Amino acid sequence: MPRPTLLTTAVALLLAGPLSAQQGPPVLPVPTQSFGGQEVAVMPITMVVVDPTVEADTVFNGLRDRRATLTWADSIVGDALSNRAPEVKWVLPPRLRKLARRAPGLVDDPDQMGQAMLRSPRLRELPDQLQTSLRNLMALVNGRIVFVPAAVGYSKDPDGRVQAQLSLVAADARSGRILWRSVPTGAGPTPGAALGAALASVLPLDQ
Repeated sequence: MPRPTLLTTAVALLLAGPLSAQQGPPVLPVPTQSFGGQEVAVMPITMVVVDPTVEADTVFNGLRDRRATLTWADSIVGDALSNRAPEVKWVLPPRLRKLARRAPGLVDDPDQMGQAMLRSPRLRELPDQLQTSLRNLMALVNGRIVFVPAAVGYSKDPDGRVQAQLSLVAADARSGRILWRSVPTGAGPTPGAALGAALASVLPLDQ
């Protein structure tokens, strides 16, 4: 299958379904009260896709470099969580990577655990291998809850603004249960603004 078709399919699955009020999970706020005071690991983002029909738009030029884009997206997610939900002890990707490097052979690379698979709304539990990897990582974090930005998809909304849609999951690494799932959408003049708007919608300051 040629690459454009693969990208089109990925974006369609990530973006098209959940945008309908009749499909996909509802947009639910992050349950910060339940997580308050706990060490919650925030996994690195490993999947950012741009709808092929708009990827030539210069507004997306900053997303051409995959590694830089993932690091950039991680920083936006981390800032939103830290600033809008400071009651939770968020353990962000840079810290997770350091912990994993200190335990070679015991803990997998947090960027290579396959967490993007959690974007599938059909999953109710962590797949076995992913759960094992996350459980080992969380033993170093001294916690059990994992927050996973599973994927970010970009497109344009009907008004021509940049639109970002996030697939977010929280799971219990010990039991393997997926505790929470939400698919927020945000729009703005730039990819950063759109991603920030999507995050703000699930991190309301008055919850």
